[in-house]
Amino acid sequence: MSKGKQTAVVICPGRGTYNKPELGVLGRQFSDKALLARFDRMRSAQGQESLTALDGAERYLVAKHTRGDNASALIYAATLGDFRTINPEKIDVVAVTGNSMGWYSALACAGALSAEGGFEVVNTMGTLMQDNMIGGQLVYPFLNADWHPDPARKAELLALVDQINGTGATLTLSIDLGGMLVLAGDEAGLAAFEKAVPVVQDRFPLRLANHAGFHSHLQTPVAVQGRAQLGADLFQQPSLPMIDGRGQIWWPGACDTNALWEYTLGHQVTETYNFTHAIAQAAREFAPDLFIVTGPGTTLGGAVAQSLILSNWDGLSDKASFQNRQREEPLLVSMGMDDQRALVT
Repeated sequence: MSKGKQTAVVICPGRGTYNKPELGVLGRQFSDKALLARFDRMRSAQGQESLTALDGAERYLVAKHTRGDNASALIYAATLGDFRTINPEKIDVVAVTGNSMGWYSALACAGALSAEGGFEVVNTMGTLMQDNMIGGQLVYPFLNADWHPDPARKAELLALVDQINGTGATLTLSIDLGGMLVLAGDEAGLAAFEKAVPVVQDRFPLRLANHAGFHSHLQTPVAVQGRAQLGADLFQQPSLPMIDGRGQIWWPGACDTNALWEYTLGHQVTETYNFTHAIAQAAREFAPDLFIVTGPGTTLGGAVAQSLILSNWDGLSDKASFQNRQREEPLLVSMGMDDQRALVT
């Protein structure tokens, strides 16, 4: 490696990251206009509004821009665009991972799906989720403001989830997201949890608009439809290692692409996504100089930092120790922030 070149694990964000501040991001930062035009043609063929029109809208509309059939495609394009601007003279990408829908983006960044193949997977699954709209999601933190690990509080909340799930309602852990629990359930399950826990930080428990009960058995019909519409032939050997939502690593040249298809449109859709463990595995297996979170948005950085603290990576024990480390020598780069973006592009 040339002097000054840094190793990095790239992390792709999931749903909920293309918000009002991100409107217009593709117009500003997506440099491959021919590829964007191909994405637009793929959308038009499905009778869907183009990404250019959605991203170029005068106003951000929650009802429109957060819908699964729109949000997923916008996020995927923004992520892929960012990944392609990472400067190989500065950065040696050693692995990729993602949160939830970000797994689909990670597959494309790593080369296991072509840019168009990844778009087809994301757009199909986002549309199926929206059309079926089974269940919902809410977010609730188990860490305090100082991010000091609190395994007892986490265990207590998960016991409550199990208890509610055993009453005829449906409630399960959707995403283990750093210091947050993302829960999936039916209305009865979500409402029971909201009633049982105190409001914290003035906004949690927080329902996620236009989100179905991702990563739970509620999505079994979606997984079945996805496998019927998306063939295993879309998948190929990746050029970079990929860390999935179980923390399993898929290595270039050694991937069973059929198993990768089955995981992506099976387990990944219907079982808990353990983002915290994926980040811990990325840190331990690849020990990168940097963790780069692509855009859109900046909301995933906290969960990455919390995941590193929870795995006691490199002596990080709480928010203060992480912030001190960031000031001295950045460990986490969020491409959604212009100043940080400049460090890696």
